[in-house]
Amino acid sequence: LNYERALLLQPGNGDIRANLEVARAKTIDKVEPVPEVFFVSWIKSLTNSMSVDAWATWGIVSFILLIIAFYFFIFSKQIMLKKISGIILLIVTVCSNLFASQQKEHLVNRSEAIVMNPSVTVRSTPSESGTSLFILHEGRKVSVKDNSMKEWKEIRLEDGKVGWVPASA
Repeated sequence: LNYERALLLQPGNGDIRANLEVARAKTIDKVEPVPEVFFVSWIKSLTNSMSVDAWATWGIVSFILLIIAFYFFIFSKQIMLKKISGIILLIVTVCSNLFASQQKEHLVNRSEAIVMNPSVTVRSTPSESGTSLFILHEGRKVSVKDNSMKEWKEIRLEDGKVGWVPASA
């Protein structure tokens, strides 16, 4: 849980990622994630290469440089240079602001949880009388699909399995 929290604050830190992988390797449940499309994983790794503050700084600096490039666009005679620099700076500005926004959204609206009980039975319905689907053990990271009920949460595992667990777990 604490490595996940640290990773939210410093997503580009390799030591935190390595320690998190060691902790995940020690969990009992082995869940095989559904593979992502290559460009989705590439964009996620690019987004997580720097923190929110670093992406925001890049966005501000590239926007200022874009304004300067716009000034040169108006008063310069070299058409090709001003077009290329303006387009590149515009792309950097937009991407860095999108990445910062995406990371901020992930920090503020967290939809993931860590199982803290030694073991918890995942049910088919939000009640103790529901059919037992599978058992999760301490340390497993899950995505919270439905957060509307106070005592039960609908979760999804990385491999696509879905079920209900008590919120206290």
